[in-house]
Amino acid sequence: MQTEKYDLAIIGAGPAGMMAALRASECGANVVLLEKNHVPGIKLLMTGKERCNITNAETDPRKFAANFGKNGKFLLTAFYRFGIEETIDFFHNNNLKTKTERGGRIFPESDKSKDVQNLFLRLIKKNNITLLTGCRIKKISQNQNMIEKIILDNTEIKAENYLISTGGLSYPLTGSTGEGYKWAEQMGHAIIKPEPALTPVSVKEKWVKELEGLSLKNVRISVYQNNKKQDDRFGEALFTGNGLSGPIILDMSKSIGKLLANGKTGLFIDFKPALDFNILDKRILRDLEKYNNRSIKNILPELLPKKLIPVMLELAKVDPDKKGHSITKDERKKLRLLLKEFSLTIKGLSGFNKAIITTGGISLREVDPKTMRSRIVNNLYFAGEILDIDGPTGGYNLQVCWSTGYLAGESAAKN
Repeated sequence: MQTEKYDLAIIGAGPAGMMAALRASECGANVVLLEKNHVPGIKLLMTGKERCNITNAETDPRKFAANFGKNGKFLLTAFYRFGIEETIDFFHNNNLKTKTERGGRIFPESDKSKDVQNLFLRLIKKNNITLLTGCRIKKISQNQNMIEKIILDNTEIKAENYLISTGGLSYPLTGSTGEGYKWAEQMGHAIIKPEPALTPVSVKEKWVKELEGLSLKNVRISVYQNNKKQDDRFGEALFTGNGLSGPIILDMSKSIGKLLANGKTGLFIDFKPALDFNILDKRILRDLEKYNNRSIKNILPELLPKKLIPVMLELAKVDPDKKGHSITKDERKKLRLLLKEFSLTIKGLSGFNKAIITTGGISLREVDPKTMRSRIVNNLYFAGEILDIDGPTGGYNLQVCWSTGYLAGESAAKN
């Protein structure tokens, strides 16, 4: 069997692995990057609806880290070493222009995730990093608290240091199938149970299929259990064929998953959060008087997207052809309630196939936040989604990949 020797062997050529390889190479290390797919960075192509939400414009590392909850403190060294400003500079210095959109979301100016992938492929080649694609790792050989080698089909890779950046379990078709967890566990690491995060939700109401594709803006969605509000967000959402997706839902999916484990969970959509019940009632009454000879189905477009009107009238049990002047006080009350508290019963989360990221992973207690080195295996480092860290939508999770990858690559090269 052929043996190849390197300073650093990186398993997983996603965003964290590629960034680690580039930084380690810049620090003088001879790097090999092992990827099971035939092209690196496949998941990058899918992020941000194929536009690649590179990062978020929140430049204060502590404020940025706060978006990751109690595990956010773990990221502070990485964010201070290679944070949002350094990330933007990295892309600009490599001829990829960016733009900032609502919510501080930063995208390539071209709106093409392919441009981000091509940038990394170009730099990997320029930096003489050895890229082995289509790799099947048969075994990671360990001697006490050190990795000795990685065994492939016809080759064994020996290195001074190793880095695992294989991602989580989200989008398994891109290669995120959990091998990294298995290898880490075999080497003595504890794994916090991986669960899908930033995932759409399915609901029990079958009629939701009629609303598929309907995009909602400036709505408020509240999640309830046992008649108590458990979570509450304002922003954008989207109806799917069996439920809801979009930024609000994705960001609440983690808490929804925990609630579902405890019993029946529902949500309310407030289509008019800027109006209280009384003001909304006056608005509906005004429209009914203004268009008193129109049918109600032709009055409601002043208040609602057209696609939502047939469903709303069906739920309110109001004849769509009924004239404005004939709408009763009780019918108006039902419509008002639906506009403010449109109720749906959550059935479940959509799972790893549609989850953007994974919550859970390598226990942070077993990783040094100052270097990303394992506290259990002396020559092993971790970076990216394989760690027990997950944040909201908006570029936060990709920034974790850039920052932890940079820090891990630098630390492994200098160790």
